[in-house]
Amino acid sequence: MKIDKIWCLLVLGLASCGTPSTLDVEKELNYGVSQIEATLTAIPDGNPNIPRNIREDGKTWRYVDYKDWTSGFWAGQLWYAYEFDDKLELKEAAERFTSELKPLAYEPVIDHDLGFQIFNSFGHGYRLTGNESYKNVVLAAADSLATLYNPVVGTILSWPRSVPNMEWPQHNTIIDNMINLELLFWASKNGGADSLYDIALKHAETTMENHFRDDYTSYHAVVYDKDTGKRIKQVTHQGYADDSMWARGQSWAIYGYTMVYRETKDVRFLDFAQKVTDVYLEHLPEDLVPYWDFNAPDIPDAPRDASAAAVVASALLELSQYLPQDKQQLYRSKAEGMLKSLAKHYHAAPKNSALLGQSTGHYPAGTEINTSINYADYYYLEALLRQKNYSKDGYLARSND
Repeated sequence: MKIDKIWCLLVLGLASCGTPSTLDVEKELNYGVSQIEATLTAIPDGNPNIPRNIREDGKTWRYVDYKDWTSGFWAGQLWYAYEFDDKLELKEAAERFTSELKPLAYEPVIDHDLGFQIFNSFGHGYRLTGNESYKNVVLAAADSLATLYNPVVGTILSWPRSVPNMEWPQHNTIIDNMINLELLFWASKNGGADSLYDIALKHAETTMENHFRDDYTSYHAVVYDKDTGKRIKQVTHQGYADDSMWARGQSWAIYGYTMVYRETKDVRFLDFAQKVTDVYLEHLPEDLVPYWDFNAPDIPDAPRDASAAAVVASALLELSQYLPQDKQQLYRSKAEGMLKSLAKHYHAAPKNSALLGQSTGHYPAGTEINTSINYADYYYLEALLRQKNYSKDGYLARSND
């Protein structure tokens, strides 16, 4: 990003740089609650019953069961809605959909997404209610996730099964896995084994060494030799090309290393979080919502990814508080600009009950393109709550410390 554009944001204000001038956080949170309540009225009896994304008709939800990697985002939205609105019916719905995910903590692990699934549901439930049974599930899930750790490689296995281009049975790790480390950090500080902290720390270090190009853009996946730990290849499974910057992958890196710094207070991670952030910000379009891949050949006609913008907005509200005033001010203004842009231009279509539209899931596979997806809504609510709860002590972290 050019210097004059940065100073436009800092000095002249966001309105003069192509983003809306104000953000009514309470209005957006109320909008989110009303959309969630509308979704609740449409959920079918029986399974699958967890809303994941809006179908191609633009109106109806596609539902998944508890094993889907996105299953925890819906329960998480309900907990965030309850945190804001304090309605008994929201709490009851959050408890209902959280309880459906309990088997994940005790069944054989099918992938690395237990953090997304369990920490976003039982973790928030414990934070908001103090229910000890929720804590027990979180701790069990952390132990289960740790079984995927390969100490020779130094990372958690992401997909313990055959996935195209992943050289199974070699060891694969995807950038998304950075978010799931929070489950391990939290468990280690709340009654779990100290080794959980060590696993999370080593995973973050190994990923930092192997998952990034010289310009700090992220590969989606790295494949390692499971027996020697040697890196075999770096690929971008859900991006445009192996050497492209897939927007959501970069957002996971920004969010993940911000969280790792919070949990470790190791300045290596604070420095790295800024590096992966700055390259993302440098290449954003004017409205601060990225195309699904920064190197997509059909820009400016390529689909956007509002989910990446929501993840980064939430991360920057936290990251900003750890930095000196000049960088803090830049990141805060960027995050607030992202939220304003999402509020003004990226609401879901009026005919459905999601919060945001124009997210992209797996473009190369032709799935969830330019639609509403539950994790976009989850991180949008999280970012709005962080913005609302800002105080002299900083933006509230997502963690349940």
